[in-house]
Amino acid sequence: MSAGGGRSAGAEAAVRAAAAGLVAAFAAHDTGRYFAAFAEDATFVFPTQPGILADRAAYETAWRAWEADGFRVLDCRTDDTEVRVVAEGLAVLTHRVRTRLAVKDDADGEELRERETVVFRRSPDGRWLVVHEHLSPEP
Repeated sequence: MSAGGGRSAGAEAAVRAAAAGLVAAFAAHDTGRYFAAFAEDATFVFPTQPGILADRAAYETAWRAWEADGFRVLDCRTDDTEVRVVAEGLAVLTHRVRTRLAVKDDADGEELRERETVVFRRSPDGRWLVVHEHLSPEP
């Protein structure tokens, strides 16, 4: 779904491509590529965190702590993706996320079923970067 005509249709396609790259990097546990998809000032709300992670650096710090505890992404799939271009250079993506994670010695991992809202902003160089991510358990 998108608001407007041709220009927003192009923005919608670009946001979908940026989101696909983000999910692929996450699914591969490719932290360099994954974190490059976020603006430095991005904020994060996760059900496992007591508060808001105020920027990308805070998320990277949390991620490294999770990895030290044996966290590893094994797979990630999404569906029911909707994109709404809400203003020039600003879009909101929602989707359902299925993630298989290994934690500690659980090589087979566990599956998380979540809903996610991701806000993208087009950067001056034209890339669509995540500026806010909010995950919640799927009801």
